[in-house]
Amino acid sequence: MSSHYDLCCQNIGKPAKIITSNGEVHRGYIRHVDRSHVFIDPINTGFGGFGMGFWGFPGYGSGLGIGIALGAIATIAFLPFFF
Repeated sequence: MSSHYDLCCQNIGKPAKIITSNGEVHRGYIRHVDRSHVFIDPINTGFGGFGMGFWGFPGYGSGLGIGIALGAIATIAFLPFFF
């Protein structure tokens, strides 16, 4: 778990794909990391996606974004470009 923490801290602001141990896939920019969670701003996937809510109001992309427990992370891949 410590290696996920260190890896995320070194790559704040970069796009990443995170797969959790239960198979959920999250794509976004790493915004903040603490000892228990990594917070990402999801990459907008289109109308009504995680980046913007319906009617143009900020959705999950506001604040610290989506929090993912470091212990639940199975794989982290850093994306070379905006996906």
